[in-house]
Amino acid sequence: MMFRVLAADFLKIRRKAIWFLIFLGPIGVIALQAANYGLRYDYLMEKYAANPWGAFLGNIQFLLPVTILLGVAIIASMIANIEHQMNSWKQLLALPIARTAVFSAKFILCVLMLLVSCILLGIGIVGLGLGLKLGTDVPLISVIKLSFYPFIASLPALALQLWLSVTMRNQALPLTVGILGGVVSTYASDMPDWFLWKLPLLTNHAGIPEYSVVAGLAVGIVIFTIGLLHFTRRDVN
Repeated sequence: MMFRVLAADFLKIRRKAIWFLIFLGPIGVIALQAANYGLRYDYLMEKYAANPWGAFLGNIQFLLPVTILLGVAIIASMIANIEHQMNSWKQLLALPIARTAVFSAKFILCVLMLLVSCILLGIGIVGLGLGLKLGTDVPLISVIKLSFYPFIASLPALALQLWLSVTMRNQALPLTVGILGGVVSTYASDMPDWFLWKLPLLTNHAGIPEYSVVAGLAVGIVIFTIGLLHFTRRDVN
């Protein structure tokens, strides 16, 4: 049943600007790094001659948390707002479809679309790195981690943003929370490890990025479950 709902949601976003944003995120990150290296290529290559790929990936990692958190907020809001704009929540939930399937399908849709961004980011990183002549010894494992780890760690933010966006007709508050979360993330390195918007930075007291990824996955499941239970019990106008 959920797959039918998911297929219907894909049809609803077929001609929406959401797909533009999915491509815009990774392209924007890559474009910023291209500009950075284009303006300071000789300096950066000389400074990081011992590990050009490591420095390159480090510069990209600095941009990812705020980009992902803002993207999560906007994508979740746009997907939920399709039903709000059409006033179709009541009609949708009157169908012989479990509410859990409706909410889960929208969450999965967000995840799948953002995974597309992660894949595009990974391709862009490799392509730009080779174009900048950083070397043919591409650190694929590091590229894969950089492309997907921050997103997995941001799952709590995604679950929260979808929950707020689905339950609130006015998207001002969900978007405000998402934007503030993205801004705060740039200063969150000194926050406690449990701080939700610190997780995509992949920094923690243990110095092990995988801890932030596992914590993001676990907390994301918890927030998703709470949002799901609330959605199944709330009245819909």
